[in-house]
Amino acid sequence: MPDENLRFLILLTATFFACIAGFIIYFIVLYRNRQLKNKQEQEHLQSIFRQELLKARIEMQEQTLNHVSREIHDNITQVLSFVKLDLAMIGNADEKQKQIKINESRELIAQAINDLKDLSKSLSFEHITKLGLLKTIEMEVNRLNKSGIVKAEITTNGEITGLGEQRELVLFRIFQEAVNNMLKHAGATHFKISLQYYPELFNLTLEDDGAGFSDEMSGKSDGAGLRNMENRAALIGAIAKINSAPGKGCVIKVSLNPLEQHLYIDEDHSNSIG
Repeated sequence: MPDENLRFLILLTATFFACIAGFIIYFIVLYRNRQLKNKQEQEHLQSIFRQELLKARIEMQEQTLNHVSREIHDNITQVLSFVKLDLAMIGNADEKQKQIKINESRELIAQAINDLKDLSKSLSFEHITKLGLLKTIEMEVNRLNKSGIVKAEITTNGEITGLGEQRELVLFRIFQEAVNNMLKHAGATHFKISLQYYPELFNLTLEDDGAGFSDEMSGKSDGAGLRNMENRAALIGAIAKINSAPGKGCVIKVSLNPLEQHLYIDEDHSNSIG
């Protein structure tokens, strides 16, 4: 009888440890499967981010090339046409008039050269990496003011620091989309840009005094650009809030924690200076 009790106890103990071992193996397999699933989800999200980043770069290049085309057609071609006209009139002018025409032609050619230099700086999104977000936006503000379509002004607060190449690329694309929507649909006369740099918070605020829109309108085709802003902001760990009403203009505010490590971003590219 004691031997049977001992065998039963040994069998019970062996069964108990076998169950524990089974549970350990089960949890190890479950943990590894979850790790694999998380890795696959992370790789999928990183792939989506890279695709969106590439899409943003292509859109920026397309928009920049459209701007270059308009500038060449509307400004530089016109300036050079004046030069051609002045030179054609020199043959029939006296010495004093010739000198005036030559001086005018020199000034016009210098203007055309400066315009071409400005355009050459914007032919690639690489200038964002070199100049940083702030200076790149300042270049766009100068263009807007030069066009005479809208009066733009930019303000900054806090110590200007780099936000990372990819973040600044996405933020600049959001800025471009806001400008594009304003020029196409808003009919605004004033456009305010504010960049606030704080240790744990960066705000980009874009405000116009245009026609504005209702919540219903933002859900239609014209609201695609607004949804793009929100989606792209989310990709870099930022939050985009858009407030508008008919006749009240539009305010777009993008908030980002510069110190927050975000899943999709390669932090090796975080040295650009705003």
